[in-house]
Amino acid sequence: ALARLQGQAPLKASVQARDWRRTGEGKDAKETQGQATIGLEDGPRGLQPLYSHELLARVDAESRAAVKDKSAPKPLSQALGQLDFNELRALSSAAPVLQREIEDAAFKGETAEPWAGKPARKLVFESSVDSLPEGDREYVRDFKLVLSVWIGADGTPLASLRHIDLSGRAFVVVSFEHHSDQQRSYALAGDRLVALSDEEKGSAKGAGATQAYRIER
Repeated sequence: ALARLQGQAPLKASVQARDWRRTGEGKDAKETQGQATIGLEDGPRGLQPLYSHELLARVDAESRAAVKDKSAPKPLSQALGQLDFNELRALSSAAPVLQREIEDAAFKGETAEPWAGKPARKLVFESSVDSLPEGDREYVRDFKLVLSVWIGADGTPLASLRHIDLSGRAFVVVSFEHHSDQQRSYALAGDRLVALSDEEKGSAKGAGATQAYRIER
């Protein structure tokens, strides 16, 4: 199914990103959040993000304010940081991305489990620490990555959930841990698979700092 859903049908879309983060704990915690919307086109000229003049003006104003006040928040830049090439590619051409994730994992099982009230099958895959970049593996002590994919009767992906738990230690004294869940829902646009939604939430600790975050696209 993934092989037949890697088409090049023309695509025009609007993409919105929301980014929320909380750094620290208790009364000293600091929250930041941002939201931005851009256009997206994929056709004979390739994949193109489209930034409106109004959005560019707001980004310029935000940057000027940050020059005068180094502590000024930059919510637009924060949100736009979640709409880089890799993310836009994953949203507009989801099949190749999902295929790579599956190829980097081992199949663990299959069960009948409905999705959004529709009959579906849930496929479960698990990756080892070898899926991390080679330079990062030596610091990781505990690692778990489970990918669940819900598919329809013809194998078309309906949704996926990528769960990660990892912890380790770097430079002897610096311990860290990270937990995240990334859930995507899919739809067909001609002969291509697109991600209608992409939500990631998680937390991280390390070097005496803590952070919780939620990203929605």
